[in-house]
Amino acid sequence: MLRKMMLKDLDEVMTIWLEANCVAHDFISSKYWLDNYSEVRKMLPEAQVTVFVEKGEILGFIGLENNYLAGIFVKKSSQGKGIGKSLLNEAKKSNPSLTLHVYQNNTSGINFYFHEGFKILKEDLDESTGEKEWVMVWEK
Repeated sequence: MLRKMMLKDLDEVMTIWLEANCVAHDFISSKYWLDNYSEVRKMLPEAQVTVFVEKGEILGFIGLENNYLAGIFVKKSSQGKGIGKSLLNEAKKSNPSLTLHVYQNNTSGINFYFHEGFKILKEDLDESTGEKEWVMVWEK
């Protein structure tokens, strides 16, 4: 089931955020994610966050700021089961286009977005990590 994130979900969502970032971005020190944890925790309730819930447990979520896809995060044990696709499809329903940044070293993320119809718009650099990333776009 998909629903909007509620404040009571924040701890569970942040656990998924931290785990998913450390797994998907193993080329970035986990210290970076831990250092940004508090800031993200403050920002999440202000964003458009949709959670995927199954049997009362949050298995993943997507964060949007207008048509900018800030991220899709799925519990490691639940990846590959269509949860990310389901969350993305929900975002596509209400947005004629979506833009995102994805690290070039995150090949599984890039492959997922290509599979879902995103195209590379340009190369960018995340100055906070020093990592190259792609700016990708999807349009109806």
